Amino acid sequence: MRILITNDDGIHAEGLKVLTRVAKNFGDVVVVAPDYEKSACGHGMTLHDPLRVKETTLEDCPAYMVNGLPVDCVNVGLTVAYPNGCDLVLSGINNGPNLGFDVTYSGTVAGAMEGAINGIRSIAVSMAFFVGGAPLHYETGEWWLRENLGKLLELPHKPLTFLNVNIPAIAKEEIEGMKVVGMGKRVYEDRVERRDDPWGRPYYWQGGVVIMRPDEANTDVWAVSNRFVAVTPISLDWTDHAQIAELKSVY
Repeated sequence: MRILITNDDGIHAEGLKVLTRVAKNFGDVVVVAPDYEKSACGHGMTLHDPLRVKETTLEDCPAYMVNGLPVDCVNVGLTVAYPNGCDLVLSGINNGPNLGFDVTYSGTVAGAMEGAINGIRSIAVSMAFFVGGAPLHYETGEWWLRENLGKLLELPHKPLTFLNVNIPAIAKEEIEGMKVVGMGKRVYEDRVERRDDPWGRPYYWQGGVVIMRPDEANTDVWAVSNRFVAVTPISLDWTDHAQIAELKSVY
C-alpha cells in the first residue's frame, strides 16, 4: 500500500510522527507536510506564490517540507512522490479536535478532503481535548490507530467521501469504544474581541469560547464527550438534494 501523510501542525508536530509510525505497519509511507503550523487554513490552496520543497526524513520515512498549506502538500506529494497515484491519504494527528463545523476550517480535514478529490481513500485524525493545556495523550491515539486503522481500511469506501476520526485525549483505559456518527454542533461565542494596542489604536483578535452540544446523541461531539472515538463519514457533495425539487417549483 502506498500511503501519503500530511497535517496542518507542521513537519515537526508530534502527531505527525505518531501517525507515521503507525502507518509504516500498513505500507510504504511518504510524508509531505507544511514547514510550520498552518492550522485553521481550511481548504486553501497557494496559487500566487511558488511552492518550495525541501527533502528530509521523518521516522525513517522519506519526507518533504513545503512552504504551503495541507492541500498544497497533498498535491506536491502526488507530483514528486507518487506521480502514479497512491492508495491512502492520512492527515494528522491534529493537535486538538475537529468536530462539527470545525471541519470547514480545519487544514487537517482539508488534507483528507484533497485526497478524496483526487479519488484516493482518505482519513483525517485528531486528538480531541476540551480543556486548554490538558495532556494530548498521543499515546492513546497511537494505540487506537494500531488497533483500528486496519479495520477502517476494510470499511466500504464511496467515491468523493472521507473519514473524519476524533480520538478523545484521555488515557487509553478510559476509552469506551468507537461510534460511527454524524457531525454535531460546535460553534464559537464572542468570536471577535476588540483590543487596544499600546498607542490606543484598536485591533481585533479572533478566537472565542467554544460552545458544544453534547446532548445531541449520535454526533461526533456527543461521542467524544462520552469517551468514544468518533468516526464520521463526510461527503464532498454539499448539495441539499431535498431542496432541488422545491426550488425548481419556484423558478
